[in-house]
Amino acid sequence: MDLTLPIYQHPTLVTLIDDSQTFLESLSFQLPHQLARRAFHDVEAALASVREAHRTSTQFSITVGYDEQVLSFERRVVAFDVDQIYRQVMNRHRFLLPAVLVIDYAMPQMNGVAFCESVSALPCKKILFTGEADERVAIDAFNHGLIDRFIKKSDHAALDRLETEVRTLEKAYFSAQSRTMQDLLSRHSFTFLSDPAMAALVEQLRRQYGFVEYYLFPNPSGILFFDIDGKPTLMVVETEAGLLSQMEVAEDNGAPEELVAGLRDMRLLPFFADTGMYTDAIEQDWLSYCLPAQHCAGKQDYYWALFDLPAHLLPGPVYSYADFLRDQEAVC
Repeated sequence: MDLTLPIYQHPTLVTLIDDSQTFLESLSFQLPHQLARRAFHDVEAALASVREAHRTSTQFSITVGYDEQVLSFERRVVAFDVDQIYRQVMNRHRFLLPAVLVIDYAMPQMNGVAFCESVSALPCKKILFTGEADERVAIDAFNHGLIDRFIKKSDHAALDRLETEVRTLEKAYFSAQSRTMQDLLSRHSFTFLSDPAMAALVEQLRRQYGFVEYYLFPNPSGILFFDIDGKPTLMVVETEAGLLSQMEVAEDNGAPEELVAGLRDMRLLPFFADTGMYTDAIEQDWLSYCLPAQHCAGKQDYYWALFDLPAHLLPGPVYSYADFLRDQEAVC
């Protein structure tokens, strides 16, 4: 089980593939409304749709550069624009990504295992939804890495398990997709990405506040959450060293003593969204830019707080998951 934090995660479009239109309609009706899905009874149409969606999905780019004088491999430089992570929220098509496929086994055009072999080069996760007679086939496919889970249709809690596994595999998809960048970033300014305690805290906050998507945020460092209606909330995350560094800047800029003391004692977390740090404009109203620092004890001590993010700090209006679900209903 991955106990680290993907650099971003959002709802995706579960793809259901079964040759029985009646079964697909019944399954779609019984799944939760907030689990967006697209159903295919035509295997070839499903295959084409999944391939096209992954072909056109946005990929982050990592640039590797070298010292221009000596072209030294040891002096290689990795360049990555961290801002592009949270700017993904501007992509209206992000929810159309088929991260998890749910595939019937016994289909006349192509059986479920053959379908999984056909998309084995794609990063999507696969659940084989089988009948009793297909269990041996499913186990063999699982053991050969062709599928990620299998669920028997006859199981009493099949639908509950299907929802649970879809959400688990969706997170696993984003973990796999962002692992290289996560590793690079966690070695520098974003150490909390590799800390299981912070991963657990983010999951707790998602459940507590109903956040449906999040993105790594660069300045101040933290996690930018969005609820189903697209309302942004910024979780500012600091280390002890980071707060002490802010304290020194505050002192050098003549910030109020109460603010300096709050930073020194790890009691306050500031977010100067509109003014910049420690200007004359905040001298009388500095407390409105601060929240009590919450503590997370992980591999090191982290201090965090949840701030409302002013809409003007985003590149544009957010196409929310609620908007997407309404548009999907209109199409169906």
